[in-house]
Amino acid sequence: MQPEQPTTHPASLDAFWMPFTANRQFKAKPRLMAAAKGMYYTTVDGREVLDGTAGLWCVNAGHGREEIAAAVHAQVMELDFAPTFQMGHPGPFALADRLVKMLPGDLNHVFFTNSGSESVDTALKIALAYHRVRGEGARTRLIGRERGYHGVGFGGISVGGIAPNRRFFGSLIPGVDHLPHTHNLEHNAFTRGQPEWGAHLADELERIVTLHDASTIAAVIVEPLAGSTGVLVPPKGYLERLRAICDKYGILLIFDEVITGFGRLGSGFATEHFGVMPDLVTVAKGITNGTVPMGAVFARQGIHDAFMHGPDSAIELFHGYTYSGHPVACAAAEATLDIYEKEGLFDRARRLSSEWENAVHSLKGLPHVIDVRNMGLVAGVELASSGTPGARGYECLVNCFEQGLLIRTTGDIIALSPPLTIETSHIDQLIEQLTKVLKALP
Repeated sequence: MQPEQPTTHPASLDAFWMPFTANRQFKAKPRLMAAAKGMYYTTVDGREVLDGTAGLWCVNAGHGREEIAAAVHAQVMELDFAPTFQMGHPGPFALADRLVKMLPGDLNHVFFTNSGSESVDTALKIALAYHRVRGEGARTRLIGRERGYHGVGFGGISVGGIAPNRRFFGSLIPGVDHLPHTHNLEHNAFTRGQPEWGAHLADELERIVTLHDASTIAAVIVEPLAGSTGVLVPPKGYLERLRAICDKYGILLIFDEVITGFGRLGSGFATEHFGVMPDLVTVAKGITNGTVPMGAVFARQGIHDAFMHGPDSAIELFHGYTYSGHPVACAAAEATLDIYEKEGLFDRARRLSSEWENAVHSLKGLPHVIDVRNMGLVAGVELASSGTPGARGYECLVNCFEQGLLIRTTGDIIALSPPLTIETSHIDQLIEQLTKVLKALP
């Protein structure tokens, strides 16, 4: 008797408590993917859906890459797991050596994690510990930014600036302050690339230093381009000012590149794209093309070296994860980097960025569209509220899915971040489907 074939339709949706989802609403009318290849998902009912979001900002090389699958299979069969606490295996050493060559300057050391959230908490802990080992243990204050998203660990939501992510979880980490965000429709609506207005907002860091004193501040963390809050592009000169102020007061600057890393802006990393050197960089998502969870923190040479004192047998940093540098994740990352290099996907994103810019800005003038902003292969389309915040954005998301297009929404802002393998025909299809939905929205 042949075994029964597994079904792609789950018997029940009840047991899975979904993340960042209106569970009751979703389970009343679910949107379920069954397969993916190239630029498209296939739903459980057999419909093709164009991926306008690279999964969740992570599938930069497109779906179903056989090279990654083969590397993962081979690694599982050879070495499925090995600890990296007082032991090791070749994978993370080789991967780290390859990764640091992709970063500018002296970002020469890599600490592996399993997600963007873990990368952020790791970077914050490294920053605090760095000042302590240098004899400046009073530097415990962390500075984030309004509307910033830095994952969902307690460190990340403390420095993050999105209210719903924070308000249910108590007092969070004490001693955190926030810079203002840079979003201003009056000055910057429908800007192509970096806005001219807003660099002065970095000077708010001077006010925070005056309020708390520099001797108490450990680090400032920002997304170079804020993604999850709705694609906020940094004003010209803004990141440069932050770097200068941090240098002035001995404060570490952390770039959260979980979204911008691995080609999203048309360069390998935002630090390269903007020509601004942070002290720590957090990454995840595109490091494995979304196939296996993995993240990392890049640290400058001086930060790493500050810990390398005392007895040789002493643990320098009491931090890490069971799966730091997991063999299978390392294999997936190596295969992903091979694809990026072989297919020149970062340069490809840069070459397509002008075409992408023109396409997304063609949405100006459509019903409810009050702003379009873009950089590299990412764009935000802001819609006027219908009176209930987020309702119009959610209706747009659902209607796009029914039309065969996957978008992401944050409130009433549409975020677009397709795989870097996107073709002109896909751009045309995306804009056509989104236009149709926008014109039909009440």
